[in-house]
Amino acid sequence: MSPWLEVVNAWALPLAAVFGLMIGSFLNVVIHRLPLMMQREWEQEARAVLEQPDPTGEPQRFDLWWPRSRCPECSREIRAWENIPILSFLLLRGRCPGCAARISWQYPLVELLTAALFTVTIWHFGPTAAGLAALLFTGVLIAASGIDARTTLLPDQLTLPLIWLGLAANYFGLFTDLESAVIGAMAGYLSLWLVYHGFRLLTGKEGMGYGDFKLLAAIGAWLGWQALPVVLLLASLVGAIVGIALILLRGRDRNIPIPFGPYLAAAGWLGLIWGDQLLAVYLP
Repeated sequence: MSPWLEVVNAWALPLAAVFGLMIGSFLNVVIHRLPLMMQREWEQEARAVLEQPDPTGEPQRFDLWWPRSRCPECSREIRAWENIPILSFLLLRGRCPGCAARISWQYPLVELLTAALFTVTIWHFGPTAAGLAALLFTGVLIAASGIDARTTLLPDQLTLPLIWLGLAANYFGLFTDLESAVIGAMAGYLSLWLVYHGFRLLTGKEGMGYGDFKLLAAIGAWLGWQALPVVLLLASLVGAIVGIALILLRGRDRNIPIPFGPYLAAAGWLGLIWGDQLLAVYLP
């Protein structure tokens, strides 16, 4: 092994952790802003159809990059040193320095989760093309899970590109062969589509959203159709346990929908890292 590769391998895990903290900070922005961007777009389309003017005048730019982050309570602009992952939360003691409003624990938790998953991903794949692709897969899963948990939405802006990226990655055989990836994308979508319509015919209710179909299609595109039974089993099992626990311990109304996306994403990531071992347990 060349000295350069030895240095890269030695620093791969610490760099993955630091990179995960920075990406986790950005994912917090995506989780917060993307649903708002979608809502603004829907409102603009509705006004255009109804031929109604924008009551606020000219629409101001609002995306993942602009305007700069502000406190949701006092609108104080967050300074650069107050936006350092984890460290700023600890220095500020979890409160806004302007109005002393509490900062949501979501921010450090997403940063820590991203750092941990990025580290495990690089530990598993190494600093390789597959490892870098797996980091992208992991980051999108975290963002999609956070948005679904908050809003019960799985945006097409995340799920659809994830399908195509999975197919592109497996064009080069990074995780499975291209044929398995294509079949995985089709089988992932159609399996939940059939469950959805079967449940609706039997009960007259909608059991899940179309975003779940697309997310499972994306997981199938990345991991291949062989991983789908294990992913569905894990996601359904964990989702059922969490749902029953919420009903029993917190008295949650069983008619209130529980987002399925986070469980699919968690099962998909486990399949990415330990898919062969899980499949061996499921089909010894």
